[in-house]
Amino acid sequence: MHKIQLTKKYIKMKNNKYSAVFILDTRSYEEPVETLIEKLKGVIASVEGKVSEVENMGSKQFARVTDRKFPTGIYVRINYEGPTTSVNAIKEKLRLDKTVDRVMIQVA
Repeated sequence: MHKIQLTKKYIKMKNNKYSAVFILDTRSYEEPVETLIEKLKGVIASVEGKVSEVENMGSKQFARVTDRKFPTGIYVRINYEGPTTSVNAIKEKLRLDKTVDRVMIQVA
């Protein structure tokens, strides 16, 4: 049986449109929120995503508080188009970031 080798130039990855909501924890962050938003846009660009819309939804209270010292978070919604592998890659890149509390990504 012959093995078929596929190179990246022959594989065309399908791009989907995604809506990502990030909950930011800015308790120990000194700079404005816009710098965090630019950082998030950079993470999306690093996984070959193209940002189409950014909306800072402001600070909102949590329905269920897991930490009494952190009852509210800043919600940021970013719509982007990217490959199917971008969802896991974004979550993995932001997993250890203390300023990003939660990441929710769904197909738009």
